[in-house]
Formats: sequence, C-alpha cells, structure tokens
Amino acid sequence: MNTENQNIEFKESWRDEYLKWICGFANAQGGKLYIGIDDSGTVCGVENVHRLSEDIPNKIVSLLGVVAEVNILQKEGKDYIEIVTLPSNVPISYRGKYYYRSGSTLQELNGTALTDFLFRKTHTTWDQHIVEEGTLDDIDSEAIDYFLGRAVAAKRLDESATKLTTLQTLQKLKLVNKDNKLTIAALLLFGKDIERWNLMSAFRIGRFQHTQDNLLIQDHIACPLIKMPETILWTLRNNYLVAPIHYEGLQRVEPLEIPEDALREMICNAIVHKNYSGPFIQMRVWDDRVELWNYGELPIDYTIEKLLQTHESFPRNPLIAQAFYLAGFIEQWGRGYEKIHDAFIREHLLQPTFEQVRGGILVTVQRERFVAIRSGKHIERMEENKLKQLIEGINEGINDESSQNGLEKSGLKSSLESGLKSGLKSEQSIIEAIIANPNVTIPILQEMTGLSRNGIKKALNRLKVQGIIRRVGPDKGGHWELLQQS
Repeated sequence: MNTENQNIEFKESWRDEYLKWICGFANAQGGKLYIGIDDSGTVCGVENVHRLSEDIPNKIVSLLGVVAEVNILQKEGKDYIEIVTLPSNVPISYRGKYYYRSGSTLQELNGTALTDFLFRKTHTTWDQHIVEEGTLDDIDSEAIDYFLGRAVAAKRLDESATKLTTLQTLQKLKLVNKDNKLTIAALLLFGKDIERWNLMSAFRIGRFQHTQDNLLIQDHIACPLIKMPETILWTLRNNYLVAPIHYEGLQRVEPLEIPEDALREMICNAIVHKNYSGPFIQMRVWDDRVELWNYGELPIDYTIEKLLQTHESFPRNPLIAQAFYLAGFIEQWGRGYEKIHDAFIREHLLQPTFEQVRGGILVTVQRERFVAIRSGKHIERMEENKLKQLIEGINEGINDESSQNGLEKSGLKSSLESGLKSGLKSEQSIIEAIIANPNVTIPILQEMTGLSRNGIKKALNRLKVQGIIRRVGPDKGGHWELLQQS
C-alpha cells in the first residue's frame, strides 16, 4: 500500500469529521481517503463495511454537495474502503468552513488565504471589482500616455496604440466591463487620486537609524500605480540611497548602490502581488540594509524556496500585473526572482533574503556599498578602479604613439587623474574636515574639495540624509556634528 502524501490519507475507522479531508481533497487536486488502514499503510480492516459504503456517499452529498466514488476493497481477507474525490471547480465547505489539502496536511482556510482561494475558485480577482461611482474623469490622461509610451518602447504594444483614447486603452486592458464601468484596477493604475479608492494603495519609505523610533525622513508616495516604480526609484536615488561614481571610458556613470534593475523588480513585485485590503507597502532604509515589506501571503502550495526558483506566474492582481507587463516592468514567466538573483551575482553582492512575516513578504538587501563608503575603504577602491578605467578610456580613443606622447607632454593625463581624485574624495574630505573643526564653513570646504557652493550643499545634504552628520543650531553660529565615525 502506498504511503500518505498529497493525494492519499489513511484512517483506521470512519468518523464523520473525516468529511473535512474529503472537503480538502475537493478544494485541492483531489485525492483518496482509505478507511481501515493505519498510518503505516497496513490494512487493519473495517467492520460493517457494506453499511458504511452506503452511509458515507449520502453524507458526502448532503454535507459537502459533491459526489465521491466509494469502493469496497479487500486485502488478506480484510475489507477496507476507498473514497475517491475529484477536484472541484467551485469552492466546497464543510459546516461553513473551508479546508484545503496541502502536502500531507489539512489546512483550514482563513483570512487572506481564504479570500485568495475563493477568488481563484470563482475565476475572479480582487482587481476585477467594479467601482460604480468611478468615471473617466477620475482617470489621469498623463498616466495613460506614460503607459502607452512605455509599452510601445518595450515593443509590447504597436506604435498605433499611442493613438488610442483613454476609454479604448482601458478597454484593451480589460479594465472596464461591457458597460464601460471602471474596475478598481483601472482607478489604481491610472487614477488621479488612488487613495480615494483604496486608502492603503500608497507606498511608504522611511530612513531609520539605530531603532524604529529614530525616523530621520520619510516619504508617502501616492500616484497612479503605473508611474509608482519610477517615482519610487527617483525618490530613493535623491533622498535615501547612494550612487557611487565610476567611469566607462570617459563617461561618468552613477548607478545606485543596489542593482537598479533588481530593485525595480522587487518594487514591481510588491505592487503587483500586494493584498490591497492590508497595510501600505513599506520600505525601511537603515545604515546597513534596506527592508521591503508588502502585505499578502504566498499562494496556496507556494513556499519561499519555490518562489526563488523558476515557477508559474500567479499574480494576486492579474489586471495590474498585465499593465505592468505591457509597460515592460515585469515578465510573465515567473522569472522575476531569477532576474534579481542574476543582477546581484553580476555585481558581486550578497543575495537578498526573502521571508514570510507579519502576513506578507519581507525582502532584506544588505547595503554593502554604503557601509564600505562610510568606512572609507570603498572610496579608495573606487578611486583606484576609476582612475584605471579613465586612463584605459583615453588610451582606447588614441591609438597612435605620437598622440600618446602628446597627451603626456600636455599634462592632460595627470590633470584628469588629479581632478578625478579630488572629486572622489570630496565627501570623505568633508567628513574629515568636520572631525577636525565642527565649525568649518562652506567656503573652506569649497577650497578643500574644489567643489562649487551648490556642490558642497548637495554633498552635505547627502551626508545628512545618510545619517552621517547633522547640523546643530542655525546656519550662522551653529556647528556640524558627526553622528557616526566614517
């Protein structure tokens, strides 16, 4: 006899409560319940087998509303019963409760798990809900134009799509019903005021230091969902994360400390898979890590391990996901986490960690580059690499020996090296100046670094946002305080 698994359960004798298992099989992939077999798979037999074979089917029909196949089997002279349950296309309940067979366990579905299950069984989703009071006047035409431009650029819509009206665009995306009433997905993706339709649809970012109580700055981003990923990335770049400079040939490049394509993928996943009946999506930026949490548990039968492998795409909000796909933000093949993994591998960074906590998914990314910059080590390493890249870029552009000699004689190489060193060390120099003299002024910092007044102000603002320094007192008469030794 086979052992217990996803589709097989053994019971030594019949009890009416075992209708829960039949309910669980019907709600999952179907299965077989054997009566008269112990946990080890040994047939122990059952009494009154013929009476049970008549009673059990009647109870299944009257209490579950399904028809199961009940068979009398025999082994070594002992009778036992086989109950074969097929998967149901509609949700099945037992005494008002819903059960689901997952692995070798029976789960009672509650909360968001039950909601997601009922949506799936009825072939509907939350984002298909029609909002009767919503009208086309609530739709932001700029958001529509932004989406169409992105979709055409991503080659997921034809150029002719840019000529569609707002209503035609919503119809194409199936964001309206046959009477052209708007879905909640339409109002969140393209709405002028998304919080009017869902108070928890915004994205919150906070910069913390030491403890949750020490909040330095925060942003509350409430814009059409289709524009939210780029808005969030812009906010992170300008207020929260650092962008170490490097040169590709003579081209100055400032990528974020976290791989931007991976960060965008994580943000888009949070928006697409969020359960919008729960709290805001939250991003906490700490000195050493970034935490991204969104409300919404994994689909039934999914685990973190399965999520991190190539898997079937199963978006909680498929209408929102479809718009994000067409805009080129996400894939449809369950490869999002694989792309994140590859991006961190390419840049030789620690992989993010994923956890199921507080009814949602928490992603934690280590801020290796920021920590290194604050220690001063990364600045030295960047300086050496960038100087090398810059000289290689010059050499690639000038191949003949006479031109190389001309560069040396003109002093261009040495002046480029000198200017590059000065720029790379500017923030570190500011920190060192504050350590030496907390009353140091902007003109003195200009003289030390060679930066303009605006350049110094921007550098000081970045250091303040990063929690490295703060201003005590007024601009005139105050002083700088180093919060943590760099």
